[in-house]
Amino acid sequence: MGKDLEFHVTATDGRARSGVISTPRGEIRTPAFMPVGTAATVKAMLPESVKATGADILLGNTYHLMLRPTAERIARLGGLHQFMNWQGPILTDSGGFQVMSLADLRKLTEEGVRFRSHVDGSKHMLTPERSMEIQRLLGSDIVMCFDECPALPADRDRIAQSMELSMRWAARSKAAFGDRPGHALFGIQQGGLERDLRQASAQALQEIGFDGYAVGGLAVGEGQEAMFGCLDYAPDMLPVDKPRYLMGVGKPDDIVGAVKRGIDMMDCVLPSRSGRTGQAWTRRGQVNIKNARHADDPRPLDEECTCPACRGYSRAYLHHVFRAGEMISGMLLTWHNLHYYQQLMAQMRAAIAQDRFAAFEAGFHAAREQGDIEPVT
Repeated sequence: MGKDLEFHVTATDGRARSGVISTPRGEIRTPAFMPVGTAATVKAMLPESVKATGADILLGNTYHLMLRPTAERIARLGGLHQFMNWQGPILTDSGGFQVMSLADLRKLTEEGVRFRSHVDGSKHMLTPERSMEIQRLLGSDIVMCFDECPALPADRDRIAQSMELSMRWAARSKAAFGDRPGHALFGIQQGGLERDLRQASAQALQEIGFDGYAVGGLAVGEGQEAMFGCLDYAPDMLPVDKPRYLMGVGKPDDIVGAVKRGIDMMDCVLPSRSGRTGQAWTRRGQVNIKNARHADDPRPLDEECTCPACRGYSRAYLHHVFRAGEMISGMLLTWHNLHYYQQLMAQMRAAIAQDRFAAFEAGFHAAREQGDIEPVT
């Protein structure tokens, strides 16, 4: 990696691996799950609360931050770390995925993407060079190159054209990123579900040279079976001595399956978004706290969980505050979900280190098949 960033694989078990990414702002234990702080905040959480769940790194969103409060304002105020009071590493995405999802509000060219803001309709141009500039102003520790990410399913010609454009943008991103000791630039593999296009993308990225590599263009509508089918080969096309990041994933069983296939880093809005909508993730699967069956249930969400929601509050209380529209509902459920995700990552790191990942995976699926336990009546 760059002069001040290093990645070491400390253990492997099959294709699963654990390790450490060392940065000037701290170590990132892998496999790592990155909570998403879209607008310089993980919704419903204080930064110190996010840290307490076990998170080593957060993800910030270039598209949303460039629109408000703007990267220039954040830079004037000391950078994103100081602005949001998070002193650990931050990865920022390039803005490409959000811009591509604007559909009728954007126009794609070789230069970049011209689009209208979803906030106020103002016109903007996002290019590889501008994306690098925004991420530099934010002060990101890990910067993502600018790419295009078409939704699946899509025809092969569309996927091929998109991948080739993304590789040209990757080269421009690398040139614009320049020499920034202490900061890393990740390339993004594209190619949809086409194995030969994935291989061509991986080769192009390695010829350019990056500090880490993402598997992009998945979790965009193809379904878990197809995603796993791609992950059966795509990560192995990337350098073994660099971090591998699967973007936008996902549900707990997606994460376990991705780690099994050699992925080191993941992010998703799911644990925080679910928390705000009354969904809790537990070792036995999902609990919908809105359901009336929880109204008189004195048990915690999960008897084995040590998060504040489970240590201090009953399902009955969580059901009540959600139904009443109280802010504490989203706060407690989000804290629980993020805690669960980080515990899942810690369990996988331990299982890989002890060469028992297969046993862990079997136990993970068995608990979920058992399902949430009905209250005693």
